[in-house]
Amino acid sequence: MCRGRWWARESPGSIDLVRCDCGGEEDLVGKRMETGSRRMWTLGGLLTVLVVTLACGLSPNGESDGDPGGAPGSSAGSEDGTMTAAEFERDVEGAVEVAEQYWRQRLAEAGQRFEAIRRVVAYQRDGELACAGESVPRNNAVYCPAGDFIAYDVNWAVTAFRRIGDAFLFYLLGHEYAHGVQVRLGIRYEFTIQQELQADCMAGAYIGDSVKAGSLALADGDLDELRNGLLAVGDAPGQPWFAEGAHGTAEQRTASFFAGYERSLAACELK
Repeated sequence: MCRGRWWARESPGSIDLVRCDCGGEEDLVGKRMETGSRRMWTLGGLLTVLVVTLACGLSPNGESDGDPGGAPGSSAGSEDGTMTAAEFERDVEGAVEVAEQYWRQRLAEAGQRFEAIRRVVAYQRDGELACAGESVPRNNAVYCPAGDFIAYDVNWAVTAFRRIGDAFLFYLLGHEYAHGVQVRLGIRYEFTIQQELQADCMAGAYIGDSVKAGSLALADGDLDELRNGLLAVGDAPGQPWFAEGAHGTAEQRTASFFAGYERSLAACELK
């Protein structure tokens, strides 16, 4: 019986993670013997993504800020034209604005009231922010359900913005905003990998639907560049799927994002 793309099934002595293609076919992805808990959701292995050059030109309101001429496969550390603090701040604000607009419309269509995430904050040091008593890590972005806020390491984010491109911010904030929507919809899975892959799918739907609606502009080659970026944020080889904080392999994350991008929220198995 198809119960969504990823679901947990109890077996004697273990819990199985099953992938279902909604055509009746199921694949046993893995087993775990015990469960855990989690206080905040992060974007995953983001230190790795800094070595990938996206050179994207994704921006709000149908305008392209970045230089769309950056070629895939450029050397690490090259810039895409998004350089200034003003550009960074404008793109952060734009990404949040488009996300709020998108989810307000989607929830209204579902007959539900939209409530924006309370705040989006920047931080610089370990221990500067906490979520439910747990320190927010550097070099990452998180959604904290306890405080209903998104936080991102501004030094790391600016570096990524300059090396990768402004599209990175839209994916980053779209993924974390998706976690906030999951909380609002009461979605809670047993394993972090399920929560994270769904958030990737929701981020893909947010970007893809916003491009189709004209709220965002996508330059030629950006989809390939986004795909390269997604390949860089997968879990390290050998990471157990059931581990606390697991986000999925590069292939799983890419597939989830582009399922949402191409098929909208219907691909994301929202409850």
